[in-house]
Amino acid sequence: MVDWDAVFEGVAWFHWTGITPAISQGAADACLEAVKAASDKGITISTDLNYRAKLWKYGGDREAIMTELTSYCDVVLGNEEDAEKHFGIKPEGLDITTQGEHVKAEAFLSVCKQMMKKFPGAKKVITTLRGSISASHNTWAGVLYDGEVMYKSPEYQITHIVDRVGGGDSFMGGLIYGLLKYPEDDQNALNFAVAASCLKHTIKGDANLVTVQEVEKLMGGDASGRVAR
Repeated sequence: MVDWDAVFEGVAWFHWTGITPAISQGAADACLEAVKAASDKGITISTDLNYRAKLWKYGGDREAIMTELTSYCDVVLGNEEDAEKHFGIKPEGLDITTQGEHVKAEAFLSVCKQMMKKFPGAKKVITTLRGSISASHNTWAGVLYDGEVMYKSPEYQITHIVDRVGGGDSFMGGLIYGLLKYPEDDQNALNFAVAASCLKHTIKGDANLVTVQEVEKLMGGDASGRVAR
């Protein structure tokens, strides 16, 4: 039903999320068609695993569906819940539910390595790290693993959260932008994604209404909150 040659004409990057195959079998089938077509054309494919328990209701084999779809991906983003719920992968020797604000990036190296082993086609595995101090005060960071090196972002203290909705999407959007802008600098790409999504927590609604310059200013260490004119 879809002319993938037309859809992907001139396209360099295709992104899908775990929400799409969770909606219905038809949506899962269409998503699989898309990643296969994108892969055949050499398009970079990324995913945000986005586990949503309330959506997987139509009887599809979640692990099998997500495993096949993710096997086509070059870039895989998820948090510890996504990896565990979809694939049974969790940090070795760590119960994330007891960590609270004390989330250590190094603990997630085992998750990244397990993900790389399960998905050998993946070039980068990224995990967001959220530490919960209170409903309005979280720590926020991320790690990126390229199969050899684990990059860790600065950790931000988000002390007055306005809206967490869209935090993960703004991270993924920032990551894709960062990987395209800094193709040889994974550290900078990760830092851009974390800074962009950090700022999203201060904005009501699900759109990240910030400029590249504002994100880069925060990356540079300016957390004054002043708007640059």
